[in-house]
Amino acid sequence: MNAATASATRLKQLLDGLPDELSTPVFMHASWTTRRSESYERLAFLGDSVLALAVTAHLYPRLDAGRFGAGEMTKIRAQAVSGRSCRAVAVRLGIPERLRAAAPSGSAPAAEALIATERVLASVIEAVIGASYLHYGYEDTAAAVVEAFIPEIEQALDSPADFKSALQELLAQRGELVTYEVVDERGPPHDRTFRISAKVAGVEVGRGTGRSKKDAEQEAARVALEALAA
Repeated sequence: MNAATASATRLKQLLDGLPDELSTPVFMHASWTTRRSESYERLAFLGDSVLALAVTAHLYPRLDAGRFGAGEMTKIRAQAVSGRSCRAVAVRLGIPERLRAAAPSGSAPAAEALIATERVLASVIEAVIGASYLHYGYEDTAAAVVEAFIPEIEQALDSPADFKSALQELLAQRGELVTYEVVDERGPPHDRTFRISAKVAGVEVGRGTGRSKKDAEQEAARVALEALAA
């Protein structure tokens, strides 16, 4: 077991100890039940807030007030708890396998498509956190969450990803500007997925998907940078 996988051990223990009334909805996609209230959506809504608070409380004393204002702290936290980060934790926690086991019989192709998406895996991780908060309380859950996200937190601290700024600087050297346009929005208000196009002179140079417009713009900028570099 590598260090990244080991970091999720405590959160996995909390997940394994959840009672059925909480563990069942954690792995219930809305399309797998006739009652949306039985899906993971409400738990994910709760878990999103717990995740943000836990990571913020961990980061706050580590970031020097003279160097890190609210804006810089927001960027670091956003990277640490992004959809991509949540997906990485989900994989370490074995969430894809648990979702496959929970999927209704006969839904394999559709279930595999869902399990492959960042949005679903991120939502399930948030649902795990929300359910753990309800069952174990904040302190135990927050400690397990921070431990599980430590690889992503350290990555955000060591190498803050600001692809938008990097793209803007590159294009400025060419006398060009980038604009971002929302291609579409999917999902309920509390669980949106945004798809955004990065354009230069009206031509798309990158497209990104994220659980917030900022995340989607960063992903679009990253894809654009790779395309321009190639």
